[in-house]
Amino acid sequence: MTDPDDTDASHSRDASQRPTDSTHRAASAGAVAAPRPDGADVTGTAHRRVPMAGRDPDEHERASTPLELLFDLTFVVAVGTAAAQFAELLAEGHVGHATTAFALAMFAISVAWISFSWFASAFGTDDWLDRLLTMVQMVGVVVFALGLPAMFHSVDEGGRLELRGIVLGYVVMRIAMVAQWWRASRESAAYRRVGMANMRWIAIAQIGWVVIAFVHLPTWLVVVAVPLLGVLELLLPALSQGSAGGTPWHPHHMAERYSLFAIITLGEAVVGTVASSGDLLGGAHGTDWSIDAIAVVVAGVGLTFGMWWVYFSTPFGDVLVHRRGRGYLFGYGHILLFMGIAGAGAGLHVAGLYMEHHTELGEAAVIVSLALPVGLYLLTVFLLHTLLLSATDRFHLLLLTATLVVLAAAVLLAAAGAPVAVCLLVIMLSPYVTVIGYETVGHRHQRRMLADLGVRGR
Repeated sequence: MTDPDDTDASHSRDASQRPTDSTHRAASAGAVAAPRPDGADVTGTAHRRVPMAGRDPDEHERASTPLELLFDLTFVVAVGTAAAQFAELLAEGHVGHATTAFALAMFAISVAWISFSWFASAFGTDDWLDRLLTMVQMVGVVVFALGLPAMFHSVDEGGRLELRGIVLGYVVMRIAMVAQWWRASRESAAYRRVGMANMRWIAIAQIGWVVIAFVHLPTWLVVVAVPLLGVLELLLPALSQGSAGGTPWHPHHMAERYSLFAIITLGEAVVGTVASSGDLLGGAHGTDWSIDAIAVVVAGVGLTFGMWWVYFSTPFGDVLVHRRGRGYLFGYGHILLFMGIAGAGAGLHVAGLYMEHHTELGEAAVIVSLALPVGLYLLTVFLLHTLLLSATDRFHLLLLTATLVVLAAAVLLAAAGAPVAVCLLVIMLSPYVTVIGYETVGHRHQRRMLADLGVRGR
């Protein structure tokens, strides 16, 4: 990620140094003809080296590139593996261990994706070197995903925490980012100091991760060091950029990137639905459409659709245009949101396992395993909306309260012995409280907030 909560003064000061489209084109003249940002070959010499001088943050119709979309696909594997491992440990009744391992996995996945995405928004050239370094990061994602089962198992078993696989993959991703920042620091005078600082702090953090993973340290020291290094990862933008004024990331491009990653994680809810309903239908040759199977399918798809609708009710791109200084909040605030979405997919899987009698959890615990991540997701969406706009609204608070009441009702019904299928359908209704509220009244409240934001500026 590349934008701390910078001040107005630092942003204005850096704007005078930021390369414009014309200077970028002039700098690219030595490359015969600069390739289009979307990678389209318009000259016959596409993907020649282009100086990494910084993108125009006001570029018209900036959209995700095919390279960024391909990069995202590798994270499908990582998120899917983390959610599957989480569901398996939950089903075995190891709730604390499962939650700890899942939080660690999703944190690392999110930070790695965020780091790439903000850099690409500010400096992406899509030339051959940019593509090769992105491929190295994709290799790191795959290695990271392969190391997740061992990490989950070690957390469950206790003793030495097995982090070698995921740290190896993570370090590969981060070393590639160091190379990207080195290139930006050499090819862009305006961002040389920012680039060097990023290289330094990223390297320090990776040394820490390598020591934890490959040196036999006391367990208590590992337990203390892991969250400290996690905090360091979150502080990297502030430490490396500080008063430098940030980088030229594009507000609407970043909003689109995050929406696409949200859709990727929402896919895990669909995967969880399929995984939980497959055996209920009788396996590969089954056609037994029981009430439970129908409830799982309806609840899974309906919940996924409702969560999607809620997310896209907020025009994050328009908000970021006026609140560039809130980029840090927007970027890292999504970590909890991504955890909630992926956790909901795992919760649906656990519900299916319960119906198949393949879990040690009781009915109430199964419903809680789905209600909590859904609640985390919806609460994070509301918080991001409120904090980014710096405005509270009684109607939004009413919607949030009603949403949490619906989730609590599902848990109470499960504790009272209501069928799991009924409880799942109640949880499915929770995001629609916000959907209905927004479509009937809330959209007008949001328009007033956005209009007020436009008047106040930053």
